[in-house]
Amino acid sequence: MSQESLSPGELGDPALDPVGVPEPGAVTIVVPTFNESANIRQLLHQITEAVPARLPCEVVFVDDSTDDTPDVIREAAQDCPFPVTVLHREEAVGGLGGAVVEGIKAASSDWVVVMDGDCQHPPSLVPELVATGERANAQLVVASRYIKGGSRAGLSGSYRVAVSRGATWLTKALFPRRLHGISDPMSGFFAIRRSAVTADVLRPLGYKILLELAVRSRPRTVTEVPFVFQDRYAGESKSTAKEGMRFLRHLAGLRMEAPLARMVVFGLIGLTGFLPNLAALWALTEAGLHYLPAEIVANQFGVAWNFLLIETLLFRERRRHRHWADRTARFALLANADLVLRLPLIALLVGQFGMTVLPATALALVITFVLRFVGTEALVYLPSRARKARSTA
Repeated sequence: MSQESLSPGELGDPALDPVGVPEPGAVTIVVPTFNESANIRQLLHQITEAVPARLPCEVVFVDDSTDDTPDVIREAAQDCPFPVTVLHREEAVGGLGGAVVEGIKAASSDWVVVMDGDCQHPPSLVPELVATGERANAQLVVASRYIKGGSRAGLSGSYRVAVSRGATWLTKALFPRRLHGISDPMSGFFAIRRSAVTADVLRPLGYKILLELAVRSRPRTVTEVPFVFQDRYAGESKSTAKEGMRFLRHLAGLRMEAPLARMVVFGLIGLTGFLPNLAALWALTEAGLHYLPAEIVANQFGVAWNFLLIETLLFRERRRHRHWADRTARFALLANADLVLRLPLIALLVGQFGMTVLPATALALVITFVLRFVGTEALVYLPSRARKARSTA
């Protein structure tokens, strides 16, 4: 990733210290960009008109463009009365959300305002976002389209409006406590105190970074101000079907952070494993194989099915901790150990505790299920001690 700071100091601006480093402003405006060259001059002009007279600022562009956007930023920055920094990423890790995280890390101010580079977020609202946060002693201030005084007018077409409302409803339904007080979790326009961001816990995927920050960093106090979503100044929207799928993956990953949610999904996946198990058992016994060895072999089909779903749906982000062969062997061992453990456990519950067979079997299933879930998470998908040591070294 390349970094270049551009400011009037290169022409002798007295706002810089003797070594040419901008003094920290009262607010850092972070703008993630992807092929927004046609909007850069207008955006910087709007910021120049709206912000510096009321609030010292710096602007940090984090750019993933494949066009000439970085060059346009460098040229337009020559006319700006505030420091402008360009961080160009060769690899767009985490999408626009990842770009915002990089910008927050580079910020020098206590307040960070995040806004899009397409001029749909009015810079004139930046001072109000920060002032509202100071007055309310808030850690997060969201510019909302869905409170009194706000509007989604800049959303083009009924389809985009429906998608936005549907995504808002879904996220608030999945995270009612984490998103309490946030009417517009899909907003890309907000102010956050840099001290409220724990960058190491963030794992953004796509462009909905506010959702990531609200769920993982958990700012203590949140407030909102209304804003009117503007028409895009130039270019085309980056909201594609591909970004929509990334959003759904991101949403599922965030929801799976809760242990109880992971356990529920783990159990549901386990239930679906009965289908390939029974199908294989039927095929093997029909072929003339004795039912005992057939059951052992058929169980492996269920194990393989469960493993593929768990890898894809539940622990996708943790697969990097171990080699796939190591994960496969450990998962198969735990799954078959469950079968071996269950029968002696039933016998113990019946013989030593006087339970009848059906309640003993039900209790044994619950106990082995919990043990299998805990064992799978700890022994298959958490990093080994050696890997932990390397990552902290």
